[in-house]
Amino acid sequence: MRPFLAILALSLAALASAASVDGINIHSTIRGKGDRTIIFVHGWTCDESSWRGQVPFFEKKYRVITLDLPGHGKSGSPTNGPLTMELFAKSIEAVRVEAKAGKIVLVGHSMGTPVIREYARLYPSNVAGMVPVDGILRLSGGPNAPNPERMKGPDGLKNRETMIRGMFGPSATPPIQEHILKMMLAAPESTAYQAMVATFAAPNWVDETFPVPALGIYADHSASDDPAYFKKLFPNGNTVEVPGTGHFVMLEKPREFNKLLADFLPKASF
Repeated sequence: MRPFLAILALSLAALASAASVDGINIHSTIRGKGDRTIIFVHGWTCDESSWRGQVPFFEKKYRVITLDLPGHGKSGSPTNGPLTMELFAKSIEAVRVEAKAGKIVLVGHSMGTPVIREYARLYPSNVAGMVPVDGILRLSGGPNAPNPERMKGPDGLKNRETMIRGMFGPSATPPIQEHILKMMLAAPESTAYQAMVATFAAPNWVDETFPVPALGIYADHSASDDPAYFKKLFPNGNTVEVPGTGHFVMLEKPREFNKLLADFLPKASF
């Protein structure tokens, strides 16, 4: 009886959902309860396990939703078109509606930053706050910018691995590196290519203003951290860098990350 009760309790604690958008099944997981909801959005070729250091902490006080964007993790892929920021944003909305959530705080890592910006463009009345996590806010146009063409073909997987290894900071232990590599290299070539094309598509990079409370959490000396430009986009926000971290701030130093996010959440307009 006890094993059964344990399994039942676990199933009630983490509810898997299968919303859909444009005929694509979107995998998500809901934990915690209440009327204040955080949706965590992963980055390029990642999945919901990016937030394994956050979910147990925040589910104690909030309803926490993680999802796999289309083409990633356990979610389906489009059959009649490419991956786009609009599709990603619509998948978040499908998950929000399925969960019967009200206004949400969006936390978006890396590619998840332009994803949550697109969501805020399409569904501004649903957004209580925004938290970009080491995500770029404008294109640099530099020669070292990621090239989607290098993500496919005979050398595609090797090029992806090289790029991923360059993301690790001094706090990325071997187990963390192994988890990230396994997660990101599991994504199919089509996802790696199309998601990168979608990320750097010109329409994503207009200078609009988002009036909601915002916090940018960035890696140590991150090239993406631009406090002045962040303030232009998010007049009610600011940025902070977490010392000793690389691109995966939330996995490398979850305790510090969680405190920053926890201190921010009371400012959100749920």
